[in-house]
Amino acid sequence: MATTNQTTTDADSDGITTHVLEFSLGENRYCVDIGYVAEIVNTEELTPVPNTPDHIEGVMDLRGETTKIVNLRMIFGDEEPSLGNRIIVFKRKRGSDERIGWLADEVHQVEQIDVDEVDTSVEGEGIAGVIRRGDEFVLWIDPTDVRV
Repeated sequence: MATTNQTTTDADSDGITTHVLEFSLGENRYCVDIGYVAEIVNTEELTPVPNTPDHIEGVMDLRGETTKIVNLRMIFGDEEPSLGNRIIVFKRKRGSDERIGWLADEVHQVEQIDVDEVDTSVEGEGIAGVIRRGDEFVLWIDPTDVRV
């Protein structure tokens, strides 16, 4: 599981905690370590790019920079069309000029979680673990492990 410099030790807890941004794609809820997130923006007009993979929705101008927009639903095999009213923009990887944004149906809040409560036994491309919230699950995505 990937964590960033956002990981802290909480004096009221025995474990290590980190902050994640939660978002929805259809009926499923996901999260990503907040340390990877540069900003969240509203979906604006996207320009389709011919001859790109199906999961590339297009590009948009974000403060003068071309940002590639990825549809995670397509990557995760969900054929339902995305409502896509928000875009989660990620920080650049070292040595890369590429800006990437994920199309999300809805962005929720930042949550603090205890890293010890993340089940990392679940395997899947891009899935770093699963967090149980009562009767529901939140899938933790490692953005460095998602093919774009």
